[in-house]
Amino acid sequence: MSADVKKRNTWQREAVREALARNDGFVSAQTLFSSLRDGGSTIGLATVYRALADLASGGEADTLQQEGESLFRACSLSGHHHHLICRNCGTTVEIQADAVERWAHEVAAEHGFTRAEHVVDVFGLCAACSAQLPA
Repeated sequence: MSADVKKRNTWQREAVREALARNDGFVSAQTLFSSLRDGGSTIGLATVYRALADLASGGEADTLQQEGESLFRACSLSGHHHHLICRNCGTTVEIQADAVERWAHEVAAEHGFTRAEHVVDVFGLCAACSAQLPA
């Protein structure tokens, strides 16, 4: 199938899209699969993985690697962007980072690289989790 052909919107893909949208932070395919099954869905794990991969490649979901596992999150910004992610609760904020974009392209050009791509996610503690730390 060519990249220009739009994928069919099946009930399984829609179920995964909706389940992903109900989560505030990043979630694993296994966790999403379990929540769908707990809700009575008959969807298979392989179908969840395929639907998540399709949503990510289509720009409808963000993905990141954490401890060797792919995690997914419904994407609210279109186009290239970055994330602030709480290490404690998983709260995620989508951000534009023009300085990062300039830096990445400048460094690539300095070393003779073209068509450079990058992923930048910033991990820390959100305000609510920071407030819970002992003084």
